[in-house]
Amino acid sequence: MEKIFFEAQDGEPEEFYVLEQTKLGGIQYILVADEAEGDGEALILKDVSAPEDTEALYEIVEDETELDAVAAVFENILDDVEITGMD
Repeated sequence: MEKIFFEAQDGEPEEFYVLEQTKLGGIQYILVADEAEGDGEALILKDVSAPEDTEALYEIVEDETELDAVAAVFENILDDVEITGMD
């Protein structure tokens, strides 16, 4: 399982495991988690980088409609994964 590192807004590095990736409507999305297996905190991120960028730039998907649509795709791809939101 691929591990990636992000620089948080405070400049500190954060480490996540890439569980899956997909492309919807021309936008690349990745499902990442803080744990390689089992229950953990997961995020759906979308690639917002420009074509000329040398590194990918991801942001957390916060729009509820977009989040629901992409989560459903990831749940379909990963049979044993259930994505639940924070209430």
